[in-house]
Amino acid sequence: MSLSNINHTRLLAISDAAPSRNGAGAYYQDLLEQMQGKLEASMLYSPTINDQGAWQAGLVLPLPGDKTQKLCFPNIWHLNTLFREFRPHVVVIATPGVYGICGAWLARRHKVPYLTGMHTSFEQLTELYWPNSLQGKIVEHYFRFSNSFLFRHTEAVLGNAEPILEQARKMGAPETRLIGTPVSSEFILPAYKPHKGELQSCLFAGRLAKEKNIEALLQAVEDFPAIQFSVAGDGPLRPDVEQAVGRFANLKYLGWLSRSDLRKTLDEHDALLLPSHFETFGTIALEAMCREKLVFVSSGCGITHWNRLLPGLIIIDESGLTRAIEAVLRKTPEERRNIARSGNSLAITWNEDVMSRWYHILKGTIRDYA
Repeated sequence: MSLSNINHTRLLAISDAAPSRNGAGAYYQDLLEQMQGKLEASMLYSPTINDQGAWQAGLVLPLPGDKTQKLCFPNIWHLNTLFREFRPHVVVIATPGVYGICGAWLARRHKVPYLTGMHTSFEQLTELYWPNSLQGKIVEHYFRFSNSFLFRHTEAVLGNAEPILEQARKMGAPETRLIGTPVSSEFILPAYKPHKGELQSCLFAGRLAKEKNIEALLQAVEDFPAIQFSVAGDGPLRPDVEQAVGRFANLKYLGWLSRSDLRKTLDEHDALLLPSHFETFGTIALEAMCREKLVFVSSGCGITHWNRLLPGLIIIDESGLTRAIEAVLRKTPEERRNIARSGNSLAITWNEDVMSRWYHILKGTIRDYA
């Protein structure tokens, strides 16, 4: 296949994350959506969730400590049949674990090059959830083994921020590529209302879990009774949020929202809050920029490592979320409008560049393997 024939490429992405249920799931759903019409065909092989909320995979087991997530295993016979019938030219292994290992093994068996996406820092997760514990060491060892297996024959490891690629290089990645994160057309195409320069309502959207720094969010709710806060998402800390709703009149819990409903809800707010202890990137921040919102992100979010996006972001530093909100409240309405407008322009251009990066990487992988 020549370099010019990318439009004849068949791309298969393999992930253990259900679409739209977390950052990795949303990433490849958005990526393949934008590749429609540019490639011959693209497909995402992953667990799915039906209309009744039931997870569909080869084997589905409960995930201890989080009823909103599942531990899924692929049907390897079905996946092997998919390789034979779809005949991909290139495979992207989106996540480690069993899905990733099976995908990499079958790619080798079918003589198809594969790229490895690294979207989560499992080192940081284990440090946060199981510091200095046997359980933490077991989890970290498992993912180190999995990544080591994937890196052995991958063409390159892909990441959307430099710190995650540095981890990959320490674990033996042969090549690394910085790719960035695409934005769903759901957040780009529909018309939006220009920002009014106000800061009267804030939205948090994401998994309700320890790494998201929910305690900082709830503290801000208490500190700013005149601002309306909304929380969208689900996870193990949902009871904490629901209890806080009973204490604070300015807090509303919305539950888990579809991408379409999330976009409509975002449009109803002045700002997005992402005070996470760490995020490999923070896709929701980019989506909020596209909707011309004020976007508060912690310095632990990978998006802050892209200097070109910083003018459209409000960084939560070590002084915390409350201080960041106070600083923005002191700005004039015009200053707040300018930040939101800048974010919108930067995010749209960014998305175009990310897609160009992906096409360049796919072309190079196919060319080098031919």
